[in-house]
Amino acid sequence: MSWIASVFGQEKPIIGMVHLLPLPGSPLYDNQRGMEAIVEAAAKDVEALQSGGIDAVMFCNENDRPYVIDSESETVAAMSYVIGRVRPEIRVPFGVDILWDPIAAISVAHAVSASFVREVFTGTYASDMGWWVPQAGAALRHRRNLGANDVHLLFNINAEFASSIDQRALVDVARSVAFSSLPDALCVSGMMTGVGVDPNLLAAVRQAVNVPVFSNTGLTPDTVDEILRVADGAIVGTALKVNGVTFNPVDPRRVSRLMDAVHAARSHLREEGLLHDWQSPERPR
Repeated sequence: MSWIASVFGQEKPIIGMVHLLPLPGSPLYDNQRGMEAIVEAAAKDVEALQSGGIDAVMFCNENDRPYVIDSESETVAAMSYVIGRVRPEIRVPFGVDILWDPIAAISVAHAVSASFVREVFTGTYASDMGWWVPQAGAALRHRRNLGANDVHLLFNINAEFASSIDQRALVDVARSVAFSSLPDALCVSGMMTGVGVDPNLLAAVRQAVNVPVFSNTGLTPDTVDEILRVADGAIVGTALKVNGVTFNPVDPRRVSRLMDAVHAARSHLREEGLLHDWQSPERPR
């Protein structure tokens, strides 16, 4: 059984985003409403996702614009507090994403007993945040030192809001990262939040590596069937929000519509004999 099946209890899982309101220390933080407003909004989003049938949720400080490379201590503390407060209401697997700090994300995930993190762990980028050079070696050593090897690492290999200075094709990057950096899965993104992944690029990456590959951005009910024919799972945020706006609350009706499309796509794949464990020797390489 792959780690995906053991963690999510479902092949080709869909992970829905819980975008926290701006946290303390970020420019948009609401001092008057304070932390209780963040907890309340997160709890509502979690329930909207779960009531719509989502397979898993992931907490992210998406509203902490402009983003930074190294998280402040108040961000780590606030995310841990919020997730800890809503955790009793979580009925599905959950993960953590801190923009854009793998060390902080692993720390919070370990503290709150999350199952996975998604981050940019590798590469060198010119980005909206400035020069960006994450260090996978430091992140995985941090996970080991915490005793947090049960926190699975989803590596985003083409960062949003940034351009890689690497001259290699993304497929070659994927092969290299899968070989050298010990990812539990790779994520392929569109150019920014809410922008769909190129299905041809996703398929090329999936065929090139022997680890799971997730679609990371832009999933909609109209693209579910095409994406899940290739990807081992998908992460979705914007399409599930009120009016399809990234920073709005989650709309449970949008979640239900997406998951109806997901269930239909899985049914089609089962009928065709294509829904099976990613490690199966029957899968084309």
